[in-house]
Amino acid sequence: MRVSVVGAALVREDPPRVLASRRTGPPRLAGLWEFAGGKVEDGESDEQALSRELVEELGCGAAIGERIGPDLLIGESAVLRIYLARLTDGEPQLRDHDAHRWLTADELDDVPWIPVDAPVLEPLRAQLRGMSRAAASSGADTVDLA
Repeated sequence: MRVSVVGAALVREDPPRVLASRRTGPPRLAGLWEFAGGKVEDGESDEQALSRELVEELGCGAAIGERIGPDLLIGESAVLRIYLARLTDGEPQLRDHDAHRWLTADELDDVPWIPVDAPVLEPLRAQLRGMSRAAASSGADTVDLA
């Protein structure tokens, strides 16, 4: 049985941006960027695990939205699922990472991502651009991700 891992494409609006976090380890991944998250514990839903992980890793709360992208294999032993999430409480803190950057759709390629997260970048880019268009056409300041 594969271990389930979840990640958050944590978004804030005006303009729509996603949080990228730079890893400090293990050595082969140190310096690469990722979506924050972690393992799903026994008895947890993906959404519960992701909410818990964001508080533990970043010290902030988020509303968990829809999945983005396919199941992503991490070697032979784990599968990663990434969800859109909207920052609701606090600001991300540096706990498990040494840097954070808020990236727009056009800036997603400005950082080197861990390989497993790369397949989500194009669907995420489209999502961020769609949020920009929706906000511009409605005149609204926020777009609901849930």
